[in-house]
Amino acid sequence: MSAAANLLVVSAASLAVLVVVQAAAFAVGRRIGRVNVVDVAWGIGFVLVAFVAAVLGDGDAGRRWLLFVLVAVWGARLSIHMHRKSAGKGEDPRYRDLLERAGGASTATVVLRVFTIQGAAQWFVSLPLQVSAVLGVTSGVGTVAVAAGVVLWAVGLTFEAVGDRQMLRFTRDPANRGRIMDRGLWAWTRHPNYFGDACLWWGVWLICASVWPGVLTVLSPILMTYFLVYATGARLLEKSMVERPGYRAYQARTAFFVPRPPRG
Repeated sequence: MSAAANLLVVSAASLAVLVVVQAAAFAVGRRIGRVNVVDVAWGIGFVLVAFVAAVLGDGDAGRRWLLFVLVAVWGARLSIHMHRKSAGKGEDPRYRDLLERAGGASTATVVLRVFTIQGAAQWFVSLPLQVSAVLGVTSGVGTVAVAAGVVLWAVGLTFEAVGDRQMLRFTRDPANRGRIMDRGLWAWTRHPNYFGDACLWWGVWLICASVWPGVLTVLSPILMTYFLVYATGARLLEKSMVERPGYRAYQARTAFFVPRPPRG
């Protein structure tokens, strides 16, 4: 099978899997009365796409299964964390505000503005996984790109996992009620988890870019970074945080996204 034909198979199967994942997430969301269940489906969808690409792709087997392992570790951890974070709680303010701006939480609006957009974003962001699965063996300078990608993935996973763990421990301590988390990684960036996520997906892209024409999927990590910073990530979250006592001072001394030492 040619690479183009194989890519068509992998991409179509990936899209079908994501439709099922988002449909299931919508059904669960309807039952529990909140749409932030889509955050749990986010990681699961990528893991399944990585698995589909590894199984159906006929490109370099080592790179296919490397990417599956990397994405599976990230996606499983993220989905478990999001489930624990949201279980028994109300709607995420980000989605509540998003739906209010869209005119309400009608079924059509929820399906289109939350689940369809997230599913489409998953498919597009996962293009490096799909394309890499049908490309040949990495060699020469490409091996350097793979190594750099794995390192960047590791840096990203560390920021995301450690940041999430630090925040979880902070919020579970009654003594911190009403306070702003500004310790650990959160003293260096206001969004260590989002920053880590961006690094991780740029690392995945680097691994795909190790073989031509994988580099052409660069729009995928760009879109992921846009989501993390603007669409459903950092900027949207800060709109619901900015009026909390002490948050503006925290903004003044702490980097927004890319880490740096805190001021003063």
